[in-house]
Amino acid sequence: MGRHAVIGVSALLFAASAAATVACGLSMAGMAETPMPGGWRLSAAWMPMCGQSWAGAALSFVGMWAVMMVAMMLPSLAAMLWRQGVWSGRGSVAEMLPAGAGYFFVWTALGLVIFVTGAAFAQAAMQWAALAHAVPLTAGPIVLLAGASQFSAWKTRQLACIGRAAAGVGAGAGHARSAWRHGVRMGLHCCQSCAGLTAVFLVMGVMDWRAMAVVTAAISAERLAHDGERIAKVIGIVLIGAGGLMIASIASGR
Repeated sequence: MGRHAVIGVSALLFAASAAATVACGLSMAGMAETPMPGGWRLSAAWMPMCGQSWAGAALSFVGMWAVMMVAMMLPSLAAMLWRQGVWSGRGSVAEMLPAGAGYFFVWTALGLVIFVTGAAFAQAAMQWAALAHAVPLTAGPIVLLAGASQFSAWKTRQLACIGRAAAGVGAGAGHARSAWRHGVRMGLHCCQSCAGLTAVFLVMGVMDWRAMAVVTAAISAERLAHDGERIAKVIGIVLIGAGGLMIASIASGR
């Protein structure tokens, strides 16, 4: 597959995933949320629809999550591979396909873990009012901790590992299996690097397009900037400030 064909396929895939994400968001917005003790509302994303099994609910969530991740992560993934020279002919450009498949396989698997965890928590919150009352109190600390994680050596190491994995794509020309492994490695390091931002995304609302836009911009900036470590710290400062304001707002409301 030629470079221009890959560019075209990537653009079409991004457009389709973005359109599907918007459609999912609109459909979820039309669904009734469950009022919970503590003044918050439980999203229908964590529960089966009427007549739907838990397996069906999990499949729906994971499918929705996978589409969102393509829309959110594809621009930075494609740009990283471009910067590493894969698009310009070092190795086979066609190896981007198994690399991308491996990368998004990891993000899709994470979606399943998130659904199982979120659904279990939702069920617990519906059974125990004390837990439901505590939920609004956790948002600020989660955002604050996510900001603090941006300054950690672990975060810096994960960013560096993503770059090294991207550089390995296409190094073994003609070996799709090697490209898949590098894609999986990129996905694993990316999920770990994005742990804090993913938590913020979930706190803000899993189908909130504003949350998607903010988190996508943050992830792309720290991946693609010349000094990604500095950008990560700037994002951390913003998150710490936001988390502090959320905590202060709850405290003053009491």
